[in-house]
Amino acid sequence: MTRIAVLQMTSGIDPLHNAEVLTGAIGAAAMGGAEMIFTPEMTGLIDRDRARATPHVVPEEQSPVLAAAREAAAGAGIWVAVGSIPVLREDGRWANRSFVIDSNGAIAARYDKIHMFDVDLDTGESWRESAAYAPGEAVVTVDCPVGKLGLAICYDLRFPALFEALGKARCDAIAIPAAFTRPTGAAHWHVMQRARAIEASAFVIAAAQVGQHQDGRETYGHSLVIDPWGDVILDMGGEAANLAFAELDRSRITAVRAQLPSLANKRPIAQ
Repeated sequence: MTRIAVLQMTSGIDPLHNAEVLTGAIGAAAMGGAEMIFTPEMTGLIDRDRARATPHVVPEEQSPVLAAAREAAAGAGIWVAVGSIPVLREDGRWANRSFVIDSNGAIAARYDKIHMFDVDLDTGESWRESAAYAPGEAVVTVDCPVGKLGLAICYDLRFPALFEALGKARCDAIAIPAAFTRPTGAAHWHVMQRARAIEASAFVIAAAQVGQHQDGRETYGHSLVIDPWGDVILDMGGEAANLAFAELDRSRITAVRAQLPSLANKRPIAQ
């Protein structure tokens, strides 16, 4: 069994406050016996006022949130999957970037969100992620306490090709941190997360933002841990920020893949 912790957050517009929440959770996760903690998309900053957010979007080596996470990971001796932090790239564009930090505080992996959330919802909400963020291009996996971990972020959930690639890589678990809106969360969150676990025959760990944020947005919450059969083994609800724990039995992966060997049976489809 591998014990993990999941942090459900209500991140705000002050990165230093978000860093305090993060480091407190890292310490609590280690005290609770977790080998690894997972946090949501935009752990370091949620602010749709881009003029106000701009001074806080800095190169990763200058990020106070990343520095705090690395120091806390090393101090507690725990791995940390930071769902994402907005960072400034060398070309001046922003990246929505996940980090996996090992128990010595070293960065073990980085992943830039590939799919940009550019939508107009019936509620009147309009989002243009591509107006500020540059998309990533690489599929990323990393070996860590949960086995081979595949990385995705939020809107990536809706694009099966990424998860087919992670399935081909035989990931043991996939992290899908998110800041889902309430309307799309209520409609699609649970069913799509379960589908991704089933088709990859892997655990899905989806740490989420929840509640009313300082910038006015509302997020759905319901951070999830799902097993390779598609059973929900943790649902943190849609009301409050919190820290929770789950046990991952990696023998479940072998059992499910033996019973339903869809990865082994997959055939190319002619175009």
